[in-house]
Amino acid sequence: MNPPAQATPRLLADIGGTHARFALTSRTGSIESVRVYQCADHSGVEDAIRSYVRDIGITGIHHAAIAIANPVDGDQIRMTNHPWAFSIEATRRSLGFDTLLVVNDFTALAMAMPALTASQSVPIGGGTPRKGAPIALLGPGTGLGVSGLVRSHDRWIPLASEGGHMTFSPIDARDDAVLAYARRQWAHVSFERVAAGPALSLIHDALAEARGAALPRRSPSEITTLARNGDEAAIDTLACFSGILGTLAGNLALTLGARGGVFLGGGVIQKCGSAFDERLFRDRFEQKGRFEPLLATIPTYRITADNPAFIGVANLLAEHIDPVC
Repeated sequence: MNPPAQATPRLLADIGGTHARFALTSRTGSIESVRVYQCADHSGVEDAIRSYVRDIGITGIHHAAIAIANPVDGDQIRMTNHPWAFSIEATRRSLGFDTLLVVNDFTALAMAMPALTASQSVPIGGGTPRKGAPIALLGPGTGLGVSGLVRSHDRWIPLASEGGHMTFSPIDARDDAVLAYARRQWAHVSFERVAAGPALSLIHDALAEARGAALPRRSPSEITTLARNGDEAAIDTLACFSGILGTLAGNLALTLGARGGVFLGGGVIQKCGSAFDERLFRDRFEQKGRFEPLLATIPTYRITADNPAFIGVANLLAEHIDPVC
């Protein structure tokens, strides 16, 4: 006899522009069987899901949820930073799921914030969180995710945001050089253009040009490695990148009134490691003129948990299906 649908594992996915991560969860909340796939190796979301299900050897999945690096508005999904496009309903039917929930990846990550333990995030600078106050979240990956949480009675409400596409605002001469360089490529220079993973290469080139230096084109991973090994141009690139993120984080704190804290996630920050300039990030976070005293009271954190988006998307899936199971 087959187990009831609600007793079977639920499939979770966290899909970005480069990687598709999958896991299983149960109603108890445990996350297991995590696998990571290259998006470029698969023709689409359905193909990647079928590969995962086949690789772990499981059948009978009834409920699934996808956190995706893209706006989610209706049935049709067309990724911003990858060529995948799909219909949610058609994919659900083809895979034989009862439920296929699709949400923005940073909406899912935001839902994980209240559940993080002290060991799953580390503070950057000072400040004390105010209980129940809004929380802000940002993180660079292939794109730049932005979200937030607001409290309503006894539950948290995630904000579906595309704040990474806000217009970039330079603060100093180094930022000015990056903006001038980026404007030659795009009519609108968003924060995503200068503060996501690929932006490390752009910043490196822009600062080299501003100094009149002839440097080879470097990949983001090469730049972070060079910075950790003491290369001055790479260190300057990471400092500029850190400062730009600090400016955006401060903007979000003021916009959302995020006295519950601002969390910094995304795979790029983890890859940067010690090359990420936390001091400059925090300085630029607080650099808001008359509102510097307020920003000094708001804590900022670096997320250190493994695959935290799974925690959030599992919570969203549970809220979606458990009341009717």
